[in-house]
Amino acid sequence: MRTIVRRALAVLVPTLLVVCAVSTGGSQQQTPADLFDPVYQIYQYVESYFYKPELIDDQSALYGAMKGLVEQLDDPYSEFLDPQDRQQFDESLEGEFSGIGIEISIKDSVLSVVTPLVGTPAEAAGIIAGDQILAIDGESTEGFTLTKAGVRIRGETGTSVTLTIRHEDGTIVDIPIVRATITIDPVTSDTLADGTIAYIRILRFESETVALLDEALGTFDLEAMTGLILDLRNDPGGLMTAATSTAGRFVDEGIVLRTNDRLSGEKLYWSKGNRVPNLPLAVLINRGSASASEIAAGAIRDNNMGILIGQTSYGKGVFQQLIDFPDGSALKITAGEYFTPAGHVVNNVGLTPDIVVEEDGDPVAVAVQWIQDHAGTVMPIDLGVAVTP
Repeated sequence: MRTIVRRALAVLVPTLLVVCAVSTGGSQQQTPADLFDPVYQIYQYVESYFYKPELIDDQSALYGAMKGLVEQLDDPYSEFLDPQDRQQFDESLEGEFSGIGIEISIKDSVLSVVTPLVGTPAEAAGIIAGDQILAIDGESTEGFTLTKAGVRIRGETGTSVTLTIRHEDGTIVDIPIVRATITIDPVTSDTLADGTIAYIRILRFESETVALLDEALGTFDLEAMTGLILDLRNDPGGLMTAATSTAGRFVDEGIVLRTNDRLSGEKLYWSKGNRVPNLPLAVLINRGSASASEIAAGAIRDNNMGILIGQTSYGKGVFQQLIDFPDGSALKITAGEYFTPAGHVVNNVGLTPDIVVEEDGDPVAVAVQWIQDHAGTVMPIDLGVAVTP
C-alpha cells in the first residue's frame, strides 16, 4: 500500500480499540510470510459461519485487525487511525473544536487528565492536572482507550457531559460540564512590572506558533526590557519542529534537542543563533507542561539561557511519526525517544524546576522577582549544566 510519511509529532495522543489476534500455531516459529495466515483464516471462518452475514463489514474487519496489531504494543501514543479517527486527530491539533477542553492520557492503566486547557469549561469546572476520570456519564472508563474516551467526552456545543473524577487526595466527585466551542490562541503576550518585563504564554505548539511568537516578540522594545518570562504552564505539546524553532529563538548557537530512534540512531537538533537579546529569561512549567513544551523548556535550561520555575513537568519524552494511507487512514507510531541537550531523560521523569513553586503559589511573581534580582545580567549564566556535542 502506498504511504506518505508525515511530520514528527511530540503530542499526547490516544490509543484505539483492542482486537485480539488469534493464533493457531502456539509457540511454533513462524516466518513473516505466514505469520498472519491465521488472521485470514479467522476472517474466512467468519465469512463462512457467522449466522448473520449481513453484519459482516470487510472494511471494518480490516481496520479492526490493523488497530489490534498496533494496540498489542501497549504504547499509549501509538495507534492506527481509521479515516474518522484521522479526521478527529487533525481536529484535535486545530485551534478550534467542540468539547470541554482537556488533554487526556492513560497513566498506570487509568484514564487521567494531563491538563485542562486554559480558559475552557474543564478549567472553569475545577478539573486539574493529575485528576483521574473514573466514569463518563456514569459509564466506567475501565478498559477505555483514549479514542473511545475522547468520543464520549466531546460533543455538540451546549450539550453536557458528567465526569466522575478522583482527585489526587482520593476524593471522588461527579462534575457536570457543558460543552462549548473551544478556541485556543497558541500565543498571547503582555508586559509586566510597569512595562519592564516581557511576558509570553504559549498554550499549544501548532504550525502557526513560531510565526505568532515572532509577532509577539516584535511588539516589545526588548533592548529596553529587564527580562522575559516564557509561560509554558498547561501546554500539552504539539509539533516537534515548532518546539525546536521556539527554543532557537532564545538559545545561542548550540544543541536544542537530542533524539534517538531505530532508523537514524542519535540525531542532534541545533539552534542557528537566537533572535532575542540575551536578557534574563524565566520559563514557567507545571504538571500540565508536556511533550513539545518540555523540549523548549529543556533546551533553554540546558543551554543556560534561562531558569525553570514552577513544578515538575509531565514527562512525555517520546515522539511519534505519522504515516498517511490513500484511503484517509493513518498510522501514528512512537518512533523514538528525545532527551534534553545535556542528555537528560524526560520520559516518565519530567523536568525539575530550578525554583519550585507550589500549586497555591504565584510563579509569575517569583519569575518577576528573579528577573529583577538579575537585572543587567547577560545570558548565558552558569546554571551548572554541561552540554556537549
